[in-house]
Amino acid sequence: MDISTVIGIVSGVVLILVAILLGGSLALFIDVTSFLIVIGGTVSTLFIRYPMSVVFQTGSVVKNSFFHSLQAQEEVITQFIELSQISRKEGLLALERVNFEDPFMAKGINYCIDGAETSQIEGILLKEVQFTKARHSAGVSILRAINTTAPAFGMIGTLVGLVNMLAAMDDPKSIGPAMAVALLTTLYGAIVSNLFATPLGDKLEFYSAKEIDLRMLMVEGILALKRGENPRMLEETLHTYLSPKARLSLKGGAS
Repeated sequence: MDISTVIGIVSGVVLILVAILLGGSLALFIDVTSFLIVIGGTVSTLFIRYPMSVVFQTGSVVKNSFFHSLQAQEEVITQFIELSQISRKEGLLALERVNFEDPFMAKGINYCIDGAETSQIEGILLKEVQFTKARHSAGVSILRAINTTAPAFGMIGTLVGLVNMLAAMDDPKSIGPAMAVALLTTLYGAIVSNLFATPLGDKLEFYSAKEIDLRMLMVEGILALKRGENPRMLEETLHTYLSPKARLSLKGGAS
């Protein structure tokens, strides 16, 4: 679980609740009509924007912001160096007895063991990276859609509340509830957009970029194994994916 996502959302909700309680009653900020306008309207537009199957995947998209684990690049590089040493001494077939944690890496190594051409391996793996990126972009686009739609429906709710308020100016008792709808829909829309949709979309985008980088590192390593590249040169090649500080740390650990 990504604890930073949990901390961010919980602290944001708590801060809003504390601000509300310090200024008055929580009940004043609960309005079913405003909630229905913002949440119902946002969900409705998702069905218009995307196929039903994609909309129903929104929950799993959000879940990926909380549960996302990737191997460290340094760990993968160390593994490739070890694999290169094995294949140089015993041949690629010796890699059959190695267990791989990552399915993508395992698939690429198996292609090498099976004797596929280098160009074939590269084409298949790069295509898989491309489709992975496309799937991630689709997930991020859902949260981006929520980000733009929720505030818009907040404004729609504000206009509805103002119309109701102006239509009932002769009845002072109805002005308060209408004004509450006008203000609370804007508040709800801003909270959905700025506390949930935008940050979660940014987190997914960050994880997507990290995963694509890791996949490209694996592609580089797999192709180097297929070519029978020297372990030292393989190490230097894969180190280009690391920051200077990470390279020094990895070399220090190896020595």
